[in-house]
Amino acid sequence: MPDSANPRLERVLEQLRLYEHPLVSFDARVKGDAVEVIINFKHPPVPVHTYYFDLHPRDLDHPQFEWSFQHQLYACLHDYIIEMFSRTPQDRAQRQREGL
Repeated sequence: MPDSANPRLERVLEQLRLYEHPLVSFDARVKGDAVEVIINFKHPPVPVHTYYFDLHPRDLDHPQFEWSFQHQLYACLHDYIIEMFSRTPQDRAQRQREGL
């Protein structure tokens, strides 16, 4: 079945159309029985990775999908931003090398 005819993918794409953000763009694609959500940083000043997360059939078919999707999207956005740190206080060896 082509991706565009997949009802689970269409459900996710329909939800993603409700979100607009000045820094990130959203997309989704089929990944087996799941749907993979893709978050990209728009026009980053430095190269950053693309963030992916999977929505499993049990989540996609749940009656509370819209709420749980928003919760997971927000949690993943938080994780994505945190993963962009190039240095944190936990980088003890790097701090010692740089005299911080």
